[in-house]
Amino acid sequence: MMGGQKERMHPREEQYEVVFGVAPCLLALTQGRRTARKLFVKDGEASRRDSVLTVCEEAHRRGVQVQRVSKKDLDKMSSGPVHQGVCLQASPLGYLAEDGDSAAPGGGDPPLWLVLERVLDPMNLGAILRSAYFLGVDRVISSIRHSCPLSPVVSKASSGVMEVTGVYGCDDLEDMLKLKVARGWQAVGTVGAKPEESHIPVTLCSDFQMTKPTLLLMGGEGEGLSQQLLALCQTLLTIPAGRELFPGVESLNVSVASGILLHSLLSRRSSGRRTDTTLLETQDVWLDPLEVKGGNGRTKTRTKRGRLSDPAAVKREVF
Repeated sequence: MMGGQKERMHPREEQYEVVFGVAPCLLALTQGRRTARKLFVKDGEASRRDSVLTVCEEAHRRGVQVQRVSKKDLDKMSSGPVHQGVCLQASPLGYLAEDGDSAAPGGGDPPLWLVLERVLDPMNLGAILRSAYFLGVDRVISSIRHSCPLSPVVSKASSGVMEVTGVYGCDDLEDMLKLKVARGWQAVGTVGAKPEESHIPVTLCSDFQMTKPTLLLMGGEGEGLSQQLLALCQTLLTIPAGRELFPGVESLNVSVASGILLHSLLSRRSSGRRTDTTLLETQDVWLDPLEVKGGNGRTKTRTKRGRLSDPAAVKREVF
């Protein structure tokens, strides 16, 4: 999702902050994107858990001082009890600089960038980052103004993903999107389950085929996408509801909607490659691509009756 870019192009002013939770602390240490100063560990039984010991061992390996403190002290450092017995004093992370000038990689799958506008809730941002990383999004870009910073709360909500992958910040999403669209990217927005009349085509996410570099735009809590960004979209995606919805509850949380849409787009983007785990059905043959290589290296197919047939005679359907 990132590679070779300068870190903390938009840093916050404070010199140190407190990262909390086992996964965020461990990944902050192993990734080396922060300057770690001191690890605080809950004194007592919790400090003997394997997960906490792993964090302590990594801190020792990197020359970071480890200090045992009370639960009360950790609660105060992390502003709550969800620290899992560890807190790390370290330099803050900031957004990477996004100038909109990077080109789409040649060959392979068309890239998907997730563009976030005015996401204010750190729990939502963390959940979005976790889903985007897991599902294979190529880049996450956020508006800088009116958006939450990359805080320890975001890192904890992302289960440490924020420590692993860079998040890009953009001062002017509108200009960046205009530049990308002019270079052949498609901007895809989102609407609720019951969209209003729109001059922009509305498509079910399950019907959308991603065949070119794509920017998926997600608006923040409350107001959603601004009219300026909506006007740049070539298509609006909607997630179908599974029931008749009452007025006022016709939309999903932005992090949940992002996960559903990302999975839908990334599982259907076209590259001409066959998915290895797909079960291929023909009139007479069931083929699992993971179980068809013979001892001589030649590909064979297994029929319902247990015979092995010539693969040249089998019609392969590629999804």
